[in-house]
Amino acid sequence: MQKTQNVMDLFRLDGKRALITGGAKGLGKIMATAFAQAGASVAINSRNISECQATAEEIAKSTGRKAIAVAADVSISSDVDRLVHEAEAGIGPIDILVNSAGINIRGPINELSDADWDAVLDINLKAPFLLARRLGPAMCERGWGRIIHLGSILSNIGIAGRSPYSSSKTGLLGLTRVLALEWATKGVTVNALCPGPFGTDMNKPLLNNPQQYAAFVAKIPMGRWGELHEITGPALFLASEASAFMTGAALYVDGGWTAQ
Repeated sequence: MQKTQNVMDLFRLDGKRALITGGAKGLGKIMATAFAQAGASVAINSRNISECQATAEEIAKSTGRKAIAVAADVSISSDVDRLVHEAEAGIGPIDILVNSAGINIRGPINELSDADWDAVLDINLKAPFLLARRLGPAMCERGWGRIIHLGSILSNIGIAGRSPYSSSKTGLLGLTRVLALEWATKGVTVNALCPGPFGTDMNKPLLNNPQQYAAFVAKIPMGRWGELHEITGPALFLASEASAFMTGAALYVDGGWTAQ
């Protein structure tokens, strides 16, 4: 008689290797830590090598798993090639890619420059394309892979003053769906994890403005912002065997905002 697999084993990442862009702080850091706790080796990426190293050392010390730091600008194709080369030299072939790097430049459209638009789209949309293009085919050859794009509630709704960010996150859902279809028979899933308001550095302008903070909370049925650790369960689900039959989807972690 075949032994029934323990459902909790589906969430283990033992022997897996994960690359997390924007992994030095915020949601990226908390997800990287969770993956290491679940058994994965992790490569931490941002443009700041000292922040990457500090996070990698912290994760390695707290989890006992291998964690390395690789600084790179993920919006530049040659830097992506170097990033992947160094990450795989350090921990082995990448099984899990989390495109968490992101920026936001706020303002009404008449006050935004070409450079503002390009900066946001390059990091939030071009970079996931470059990394998926670089890593996805090798995942397909090995027959297993997980790609997680960090979307947003703004992948689904609009907020005034967020035209570059909302456009980038909406476009990211399109990229997610297309890649999911291209690799659906290869053992590689591609999904979008879409957070609502969390207390990250990117959201400090809102956190430090009581009026804007209150306006956001009023739109969240749960009546509060997300705690950083509350992203870890959904992220681990998408990164693990537990989500094997889920691809091309957007998973919203937003306290009910987009349910309205």
